[in-house]
Amino acid sequence: MKALVTGGAGFIGSNMAHRLASKGYEVIVFDNFSRRGTELNAKWLKEQHPGIVIVRGDISRDFEKLYDLVRECDEVYHFAAQTSVPVSIKEPLADFETNILGTLNLLEAIRRSNSDCSLFYSSTNKVYGELSGAKIVEAQHRYDFVDLKKGVDETMPLDFQTPYGCSKGSADQYVKEYAKLYGLKNVIFRLSCIYGPRQLGLEAQGWVAWFVIAALLEKPIRIFGNGKQVRDLLYIDDLIEAIELALQKKYFGEIFNIGGGKNNSASLLEVINIIEEKTGKRISKSFYDWRAGDQKVYYTNYYKAEKLLGWKPKVGIEEGIEKLIGWVKANKDYLAKIYS
Repeated sequence: MKALVTGGAGFIGSNMAHRLASKGYEVIVFDNFSRRGTELNAKWLKEQHPGIVIVRGDISRDFEKLYDLVRECDEVYHFAAQTSVPVSIKEPLADFETNILGTLNLLEAIRRSNSDCSLFYSSTNKVYGELSGAKIVEAQHRYDFVDLKKGVDETMPLDFQTPYGCSKGSADQYVKEYAKLYGLKNVIFRLSCIYGPRQLGLEAQGWVAWFVIAALLEKPIRIFGNGKQVRDLLYIDDLIEAIELALQKKYFGEIFNIGGGKNNSASLLEVINIIEEKTGKRISKSFYDWRAGDQKVYYTNYYKAEKLLGWKPKVGIEEGIEKLIGWVKANKDYLAKIYS
């Protein structure tokens, strides 16, 4: 079996490439290396799996490269994306090119090549917007839903709002319609907060990793809002298991909300407390105005995935954060150079 992983030097992509190569797949990583630190992940992949092929390219500009690669593959995992809401607001055209045009290029490459490959697409909970219709209650350390006791499921109306929501949501719908119209073997996951080793977190994206890195490198962090906003956290290994199940069970054309669920939900303040306890470090933090499109609460109702895939999260927040701390400690010297 041969697999193409777009964005394969990124956080989720490198972990996916590692899993596939460990199972005996021939793996091609396709990445433009625009995000700092991705060279670390690529180097690690080649050390672990010398047979992995790494191709430098851009999904929005290198259609012919994509076309040639897709023709050879049995499976495609699409993680290449612009992943930050604030960056999308600052640079909406670049966000559009990467997330919409890039995804459309990949879909067209598969369609025109008459490839029988399956496609996994990584979407986001941001397609649901601020969840403005959901009633929310404020407690001492967190917000919570009043009515959505089990979280947000796939029946929640789409409400893209930010440029990032628009680009990922539009691509999400293209992937869905290409499955319906052209018979492509596509699966879509709308992801909540994914975290774990190989995540080069930044303030604008990958906040759990950024908080851990900031704690161990003794760097200050900024919190936009009051820190009571809640997300459900899903450890990377649990996500990869869900992806594998969806493709194995051939749920093509389906959309799944995937996240840690209510039992793995926490506010930013609660996550900071866990990190401080486990590292013995105090995190210096300051507070700023809320950012556009920020959800006060989001956690996933993953009932559909549990019912159809037989999947649910296995790694709890504290265990997952401990694993992430271990990875950051092991790579502290390299990370210090990146975050200097």
